[in-house]
Amino acid sequence: MKKNISNNETMVIGLMLFALFLGAGNMIFPPALGQLAGENIFPAVMGFLITGVGLPFLGIVAIALSVNDIQSISRKVHPLFGLISPIILYLTIGPFFGIPRTATVAYEIGFTPFISDVNENLSLLLYTVIFFSISFWLALNPTKLVDRIGKFLTPVLLLILASLGISAWMKPMGSLQPPQGDYRSGAFMKGFLEGYLTLDTLGALVFGIVVISSITDRGASTRGEIMKVCLKSGMIASIGLMLVYGTLAYIGATSVESIGYLDNGGAILAASADTLLGYTGIVALAVAITFACLTTSVGLISASGNFLSKAIPGLYYKTTILILTLFSTAIANVGLAQLISISIPLLFAIYPIAIVLILLSFVDYSMGISPKVYQWSLGVTAIIGIIDGLKAANVPLGIVETILSYIPLYTIGLGWFIPAIVFALIGYAWNGNKVAPNRIA
Repeated sequence: MKKNISNNETMVIGLMLFALFLGAGNMIFPPALGQLAGENIFPAVMGFLITGVGLPFLGIVAIALSVNDIQSISRKVHPLFGLISPIILYLTIGPFFGIPRTATVAYEIGFTPFISDVNENLSLLLYTVIFFSISFWLALNPTKLVDRIGKFLTPVLLLILASLGISAWMKPMGSLQPPQGDYRSGAFMKGFLEGYLTLDTLGALVFGIVVISSITDRGASTRGEIMKVCLKSGMIASIGLMLVYGTLAYIGATSVESIGYLDNGGAILAASADTLLGYTGIVALAVAITFACLTTSVGLISASGNFLSKAIPGLYYKTTILILTLFSTAIANVGLAQLISISIPLLFAIYPIAIVLILLSFVDYSMGISPKVYQWSLGVTAIIGIIDGLKAANVPLGIVETILSYIPLYTIGLGWFIPAIVFALIGYAWNGNKVAPNRIA
């Protein structure tokens, strides 16, 4: 039976999506960006919002256009790509990095400020066991995920962030300082690349199926209704993210005179909360970080569990998420620093592929393109992305680096952009027969 989704239900879905995106990395990176960007905070934040908000929004819409999941988009490239690409994506943002990171960040920022003289390995183990036990319980019934996150966890998180943000705006800790490092002359592009670290564009391809399931569970059945709710809920989440990112970046940018330059966004937030709100602020920050990490963990476990239980015959959802939480608990205990150091080269390799795939899906929907366009464009993107990943891992590239340096935008980490467009046109010229676009019903 067809049912129109109410505005209240759309708001709940939008808040759920906001909470899923507002994960650990999102809380950490804007303050660090703000400190280093200083007087150039505006262009830096604009660049960050493109990859931290704009591209994730497009990712959600791209999944909604397919009314399915990442596999339905990936299969347009090639059946093998349709198998391998989602697996790499889910492993990266799921049990190998994304899920464990939620627990380690919650531990190091939301828990360690309150403990001392304890065995760090033992305390991390106990914390991650409790953290993932709660995540497992919340992810057990995905049909109730919207209610549990959207109606309870998100308002609590927003209230805490609002308290910290209002305090920062009413009594700034200091004035904007001169920009540092790459933010002096390339603030916009530096902010753009920093947005990679949030994992949000990759997360959009994972969370998309959770959003669609939430919409269809509430009675929507046509593509038009699903798209309508996706667009509205996506805008709600995007506006929330922009406000939070801007506020956190502002806190970082105005904090230098009071707390000095610190090594990471977590330390900046903790010190800023102490300055603005005292001990109450530190506690509020700990709660905010914990909720942000927990909601992201639940979303990733639920989405990964759905995917793997469908991809592997005979593997039930409950069993899958149990395996995911146990595996993530083990990986999380290697520590946050090691997880992040491993992730950076991987993100430089994977992110461009995800971005180009999303953009091509929109072109395909609007005018129809053949698999050749996908294959040529994504092929060259993958090659340059992998090289960028190796470069980020400090692997010597020799003459390859010299050759690629002639590609426009390569020196700022966007060497894949122009070749992706050029090779898409080559693929179109090679086999330009148009595929009939899928119009919204």
